[in-house]
Amino acid sequence: MLKRNSYAKGLNMSTLVFQIHIKRWDKSQRSTDDVAKRQALPVCSTIKAKAEFFILDKKCLIDIHSTGAHRELKKSLLKNGSVKLERFIINEKDGKTSLSYQEDNQEIIEIGDLNQGWIQAKYNWRYSVEQDNEIFWLYEEVTLNAACIEEFGNDYFLKNKPKLCFDAPIA
Repeated sequence: MLKRNSYAKGLNMSTLVFQIHIKRWDKSQRSTDDVAKRQALPVCSTIKAKAEFFILDKKCLIDIHSTGAHRELKKSLLKNGSVKLERFIINEKDGKTSLSYQEDNQEIIEIGDLNQGWIQAKYNWRYSVEQDNEIFWLYEEVTLNAACIEEFGNDYFLKNKPKLCFDAPIA
C-alpha cells in the first residue's frame, strides 16, 4: 500500500500528489456567519509535503491541511491492489491512474483519470465523538486535490485549474 522509500528523490517518474483539506466544525458552529467563514477557507494551498511513499509503483506525497484538531487519515490496501485514502480509491487500469469515490458499503463512483490534469473531489460527513461521558457530533467537509504528474511546483494547485470537480452525492 503505502511503502516508505528513502530513494523516492531523484527518480524520473510520475508522482501522485494528494492534497487534502479538512474543514471541521461542531453543532454549535452552524450559523450563517460560521458557514460563511468556512466557505472563505481555501481548498487549495501551497504543497508543503515531500514524496515519501510509493503507491502503485509511483512516488506519492500526501499534503494535509486541516481546521481544528488534526486526525489520522484512513488508508488501506484493497484486495484488487487499489489504494483507499479516506473515501477515495486510487487504481491503475489500462495504463491510467484513476480516481473513484466510495462511501461505506455503497457502489463505487468513477471520477476520472489523474493523468489528464488534476481533479478536485469533495464530500461532507458527520461522526459522533464521546468526550466526558457525552456524545456529540462533528461535521467535516473533506476536499481532495489529486494529480498524477511528471513535474510540479509547490504552487501547482494554486496556478492550475482542475480538469474536473466532483461533489459526492449526499446520502
